[in-house]
Order: sequence, then C-alpha cells, then structure tokens
Amino acid sequence: MEKKETELTTNRSKRKALDYGLLIVVLILLAFGLVMVLSASAPYSLRTEGNSYFYASKQLRFAILGIVVMLVVSNIDYRIYKGRLADIAMIGSILLLIAVLIPGVGITRNDATRWLGFGGFQFQPSELMKISLIIFMSAKISKNPRKIKKFWTGLVPYLLLIGVIAVLLLMEPHMSATMIMAVIAIAIIFAAGAKMSQLLPLGAVGVVGAFVLARIETYRWKRVTIFLDPWQDVQGDGWQIIQSLYAIGSGGLFGVGLGKSVQKYMYIPEPHNDFIFAILAEELGLAGVLLVMVLFGLFIWRGITIALKAPDMFGTLVAIGITTMIGIQAIFSMAVVSSSMPVTGIPLPFFSYGGTALVMLLASVGVLLNISRHTR
Repeated sequence: MEKKETELTTNRSKRKALDYGLLIVVLILLAFGLVMVLSASAPYSLRTEGNSYFYASKQLRFAILGIVVMLVVSNIDYRIYKGRLADIAMIGSILLLIAVLIPGVGITRNDATRWLGFGGFQFQPSELMKISLIIFMSAKISKNPRKIKKFWTGLVPYLLLIGVIAVLLLMEPHMSATMIMAVIAIAIIFAAGAKMSQLLPLGAVGVVGAFVLARIETYRWKRVTIFLDPWQDVQGDGWQIIQSLYAIGSGGLFGVGLGKSVQKYMYIPEPHNDFIFAILAEELGLAGVLLVMVLFGLFIWRGITIALKAPDMFGTLVAIGITTMIGIQAIFSMAVVSSSMPVTGIPLPFFSYGGTALVMLLASVGVLLNISRHTR
C-alpha cells in the first residue's frame, strides 16, 4: 500500500504543466468563434426569436460550460479511459445511435433524424461517438500493437466496427459524420503501424463506396452535380453555395467590416451554422481567412507534437485521433463553403453554432491537454 502511494506521489511530482501553446490557440479560436456567431446570427435570431442575441448568448453559455469541462478533464489522467470506460463509451454510443432511429424518440430536422432530446436539451449522439471511437480503438490497439499488422485478426474487426457505425449514421442520414469517422479510424490505424499495402486498397474501396452511396441516393447525387455546376439550379439546390461564393468574393483582401455582411440577411440559410466561414470571409476578407487557417494549422501542429511525445501508445493514438477529428472537420468545412467539395453538413469547429457539439469538442481538447501533461 505504501509502495503504491509512493508511486502515485512520484507520478504527480513528475507531471508537467499542460501545453499552454495549445490552450492559447483553442481559446483564441473559441473567442473568435463567439464573435462570429454573434455577427452571423443576429439577423436570423431577430427574425426567428425576436432577439438579436438569442443564439449568441446560448453559444456563450455553452462555451463557458465547455471551458469548465475542458479544464476539469485536463486534470483527469487520460489512462483511466483505457479500461472498461472505453467499452462502456462505445456500447453506450452505439445504443444512442440506435435510439435516434426509433420512431418517436429521434428528433427530425430538415429531413434528417440525428438528435435526441430530454426536455429542452438536445444533442447529436454522433458527436459522442467520435470521441468514443477514438478512445475505444486507441485502447484496443495499444493493448497488442503488433496485431494491427495482421489483416484478418488485426484490421478486419475494426473495419467491421466502422461498418456498423456507418450503417447507423447513414440511416439518419448523416454522410458527413460517416466520412469524418472513417478518416479518424484510418488515421489511428495508420499511426498504430498498419501496413500501407493494406491501407491503400482499403482507401480505394472507400472512395468507390462513397461514389456508390452518392449515386444511389437522388439527393446525394444532386449535391455532386450541383458541386460541378451550382448555376444549373440557381434558385434551388445551387442557391446556398452560390450565395456562399458571393460572400467570399465580396470579402476581398480585408473584408467589408465586422458585422457588415450582406449575405447573412437571409441569403445564406442559417448563416451561423455550417456556412459561418462564408460570413467570416465576407466580413474579414482574405486576412481573416488566413488567420483562421493559421490558427487551425497551429492546433494541428501542437496536437501532433503531443502525440509524438506521449509516454505510451494509447496516449499517442488518442492524441492523433482528436487532432485528426478537429483538423479534418475544419478542412472539410472550409472546403464545402468554398465549393471545393460537394455540400454536406459539416460545422466549423469552435465557430459554428451548436452547444453540445462545442462542449464535446472542448472536452476532447481537455483529454489532449491532459496527455500533454505526461509528455516526454
């Protein structure tokens, strides 16, 4: 007993301060995001709620809660997630995804059933699944790292898990979350040392599968054709991306000025959500766009640095997973808004409106910060 207490004391004394570089970048992104939510949501908020600050004030409250959660999680040893908590999180997340599909339980918006609600509280189980997938895969792979090099006994079980999750998400439907989780899983498997001779064919199969999924659904294929030529349906499916391009083009070098966007006045539907980056580009111009890109670049750099210096494989894989989750989501979101990929609902991390998503995001950063406390 005395020996265990001595070891715990030694571990605590060796624990470093958290990565303040990462923390500062996250807080700047969060503050920047709150300002943009206030600016982008004001006209829509006034029209729908009768209060220009309705969505901004809600986002601020969730941001404060998220910061508290982040700081608490940053002080919880990340290694406790390696045991049963990883299994519980994965099972619970799958059950919640199933619950969304039960008639009368899941909440539907814009022809998609992705939410669960309890009173006035609503959240997307897919947000919880992202971090659950990262922790579960990292925990299982780190227990026997060499096994991941074997195809049937090492790689296939994770592919089956991803397949089950993908089926549940596509039934909502939630194509964007499916894509993001697939990329997260591939990043973790690659970082764990899987053979490129196995990953490259799987990547090709994934691209073909995405094409088939898009082709068999009319609305998905319409998004592909609109991506290729938005002006074929200016008043219909092409409207949102065309207005987004107008916003980006109007921004010029330094923008039209903070709060002075024209496109947020009902031209871009719900401008404080997935297309908030277009409003940012219009109001702050190329300078603002580059600033956001640099901040996300710094986040990715700090995340990879933490992963490389983590004291064990579990910490490395979790750090890679969280960094990939936030980084790829930011890249996809900016690509959609600039018409560099077909339109799909991908929020910009720390910027797009969404309370529970923001809290989960900051909780994930808390895990990353805790890993940084133990880096070599």
